[in-house]
Amino acid sequence: MKKLFKFIGIILLLLIVAGGIYYFANNEPLPEGKKGKEADALAIKMFNAINHQAFEKTEILKWSFRNKHFYTWHKQENIVHISWANYKVTLNTKDFEKSELYIDGKLSKNNELIKQAQNYFNNDSFWLIAPFKIFDKGTERSIVKHNNKDALLITYKSGGSTPGDSYLWILDENYFPISYKMWTTIIPIGGVSATWSDWKNTEAGIKLPTKHKLSLFGMELNMGEVKAYNERANELSYKILKAIKHKNYKKTYYLEWSFAGKRHFKWDKEKHIVDVSWDDFRVNLFPADIEKSTVYFKDEKQEIQDEKIVKRAWNIFNNDSFWLVAPHKLFDDGVVRNIEKVNDKDALRVTYTSGGTTPGDSYVWILDSTFVPKSYKMYLKNGRMNGTPATWEDWITTESGTLLPTNHTFGKGRKLSMGTVKGYN
Repeated sequence: MKKLFKFIGIILLLLIVAGGIYYFANNEPLPEGKKGKEADALAIKMFNAINHQAFEKTEILKWSFRNKHFYTWHKQENIVHISWANYKVTLNTKDFEKSELYIDGKLSKNNELIKQAQNYFNNDSFWLIAPFKIFDKGTERSIVKHNNKDALLITYKSGGSTPGDSYLWILDENYFPISYKMWTTIIPIGGVSATWSDWKNTEAGIKLPTKHKLSLFGMELNMGEVKAYNERANELSYKILKAIKHKNYKKTYYLEWSFAGKRHFKWDKEKHIVDVSWDDFRVNLFPADIEKSTVYFKDEKQEIQDEKIVKRAWNIFNNDSFWLVAPHKLFDDGVVRNIEKVNDKDALRVTYTSGGTTPGDSYVWILDSTFVPKSYKMYLKNGRMNGTPATWEDWITTESGTLLPTNHTFGKGRKLSMGTVKGYN
């Protein structure tokens, strides 16, 4: 027995020594940074890189933490549904007393378990959205030099479950966060790093991490099936699509129209090939593979294609087709939908994060009582338009059964005709 105790004592001593060596080899002191305008300016660049505006408008986030705690967060309503083991908590983040606990599906009373759920949420949501919290109330920002580059040190003076924690954000050349170092109460070693590199593009237009790798013993934190979306905006979008007979649009094979009487189009929508004509040019355009396009000048095929003419046809098609079918593109890839109030009524802001010729542009759709678009306000990324209105009027039902506009009015009463609009099979 004495030999056993002696052996255990030796093992414990070795573990203590090894732990001490590990601690002194890896522990880093909290760096001192420079506070003030420069630190805030760096933080704003990081905010812009992560699209903080889209996060503010995000309605619902879903994720899990290490496959143990599961979350559905209705952010605008300050409600989080949290489940683990046989417990479910509906947490009210603004009014703790309104929170509810369910054990095995039955409403129960236990403030300790609700408090535990709150602590889980504070920790686990931080691993999902920490980059969006750098301007939270009680935060302090400083610039720190890390590997001869500016890094952003955030200290939480108040709030959350562990006030006093600090995080040093490492940014790439576009100010996007790729990792951080931590000085926290729950980790005794200072400067433990964690990756923020396994990002996922979400429907809400923000990127969220799917996992993190820690320098501490190679630990990995899995965030589960991460989602972020705008449920109310999606519901309004579906009402618009129903009103304009989008199901018939999807089945429409051919569209014909013109733009201000100057440019003319015939679009084989099924094959995604379009004839674009203006002046003496006609381009048989393959938008998805423009190298296959063919150029005609005064109806004669050009053996050597002019790339500038093909590119112009592509730009013309992107612009002019948008004025015809934009309401049918609400669920295209790279489209972010948000609810926005206009004159106390729900309007739909649509932002194009990719595709077309000018990604980043957004449009606020104003609807009539039947949810058919009657106008929109344009917000172009280049700043040339900031809320400029344009009408969507004189809708027709095409032969194929979908709705398309034939006229627009914008600016100082300027008219834009789409010509003789046709949709058929």
